[in-house]
Amino acid sequence: MPAAVTDEQNRSDRETLLDAAENLFYENGIQAVGMDKLRAASGLSLKRIYRFFETKETLVVAMLRRRDQRWRRSLAAYVDQVADPRERVLSIFDWLAEWFAEPGFRGCAWINAHGEFAPSSEAVLAEVRTHKRAFREQIETWVLAAGATVTEPVYLLAEGAIVTAGINGDPAPARQAREAVAALLGSSCAEVTGV
Repeated sequence: MPAAVTDEQNRSDRETLLDAAENLFYENGIQAVGMDKLRAASGLSLKRIYRFFETKETLVVAMLRRRDQRWRRSLAAYVDQVADPRERVLSIFDWLAEWFAEPGFRGCAWINAHGEFAPSSEAVLAEVRTHKRAFREQIETWVLAAGATVTEPVYLLAEGAIVTAGINGDPAPARQAREAVAALLGSSCAEVTGV
């Protein structure tokens, strides 16, 4: 019985640490957050922190991986509730607008990490690329289901909206990108049907 308690405590402590790291890294930047700040925010000793993650880099990779799963799952849940395939593609930008308007929005965590670590950390760079590839694949699935062939422009408009909103602190780029995608979908669907 004590082993199960220990395993549960390990899972709980690890999640607590990842929560603290994600909040601090996203709010302040990764390089600006020292291990003492992580210790204070998580309530875990440095020894315990290093038992979970041998380096700050491995902690960053784990945090980005966990955030990716939650972020893309949230996007999919939002988009998949829309019945019409064309509107489903457009709803990507509605979801982005809601995200951009959240208090504390600081842009894309993966682009931020890339800016702080590239090219010095192959592990962080690989995690950023994995996230971007998976996001593009999500978009491709919805675009193809709408009978369109504009995956790359839709993906680039989404990425551009994320970066611009992060820099400007304004959710308007989501609406502007949505309008551009509506036009792209209109012309792409017309080409496919020959209208």
